[in-house]
Amino acid sequence: MVSYDKLWKLLIDKHMSKTELRISAGLTTSALAQLGKNEYVSLKTIEKICSVLDCDIADVVELRKN
Repeated sequence: MVSYDKLWKLLIDKHMSKTELRISAGLTTSALAQLGKNEYVSLKTIEKICSVLDCDIADVVELRKN
């Protein structure tokens, strides 16, 4: 299972809202909704997020065992 809990914690640490992230990274509202539901998003989407937040993939995505 994919989890983006690390992403939400990182946003809090950087004092950034989900809307600010969406605009800065050029994400669609549906991509943001998918992230909120821990659904799969494209690697391109993760790349955009990491670029804006200046972080690594492991800082925003976690794979959890069921």
